[in-house]
Amino acid sequence: MSSPRRFLIPLASLLLSVVVSSPAMASPDAPPPGFISLFNGRDLSGWRGGTTYDHRQLLELPAAEREALIAGWTRSLTELKDGKPHWRVEAGELVNDGVGGFATTERDYGDFELSLEFKLAPGADSGVYLRGVPQVQIWDSTMPDPKGHGYAFGSGGLWNNTKGTPGRDPKVRADLPIGEWNALRITMVGSCVSVWLNGQQVVENVVLENYYDKANKALTPEQRRPVPARGPIQLQTHGGATTWRNIFLRELPSS
Repeated sequence: MSSPRRFLIPLASLLLSVVVSSPAMASPDAPPPGFISLFNGRDLSGWRGGTTYDHRQLLELPAAEREALIAGWTRSLTELKDGKPHWRVEAGELVNDGVGGFATTERDYGDFELSLEFKLAPGADSGVYLRGVPQVQIWDSTMPDPKGHGYAFGSGGLWNNTKGTPGRDPKVRADLPIGEWNALRITMVGSCVSVWLNGQQVVENVVLENYYDKANKALTPEQRRPVPARGPIQLQTHGGATTWRNIFLRELPSS
């Protein structure tokens, strides 16, 4: 079920204020045939704020409560740090300083193929939420790892899946050096996800676990539901600067 877009209309003025801050605006690439561009290279049209929040519960809230939550998340995108919004457009690229809410599509999607490019600052930790569920992991694979998070495995794994299961860590480390552009491709059909990073398949047809039901200790494994059939795409911010461009999506026939 798609989220009710009428509650997002009042937020447009907030998002449209995040305009290109560089006089030399690059033209975004045209999407491949069959794809749409989720980011227009000029502003955050089509995006709202978000966080780690069960999308099913969001849709079940009373309209006023849902609208207030979304408005607060969206304001956090445009709050200033050192005089600049946390999310801003520079030279046709979407830049986040590592703070603020998650850039979240206003539209919900079912089965899809998503491609994008990202560039990390040293120490960055980010990710892509699929239908509002965490996440395809993106991070600096060279960071020290005293807690054993698995940085050295590289980006692209389904990090919130159960530790030790296939696909939780990428099959190969395909990250390019920090400061270079990485190409990420994701397909999601039903609950199954495949991921390619810089042309190498790092996750092959793995079920994305329902993070929210798994975190609910009151539910037995038999009571846990699959991920929602539809939900938004979210670009996570988690303490390190990340830059994004060429965010393209192709909807696939329902599985």
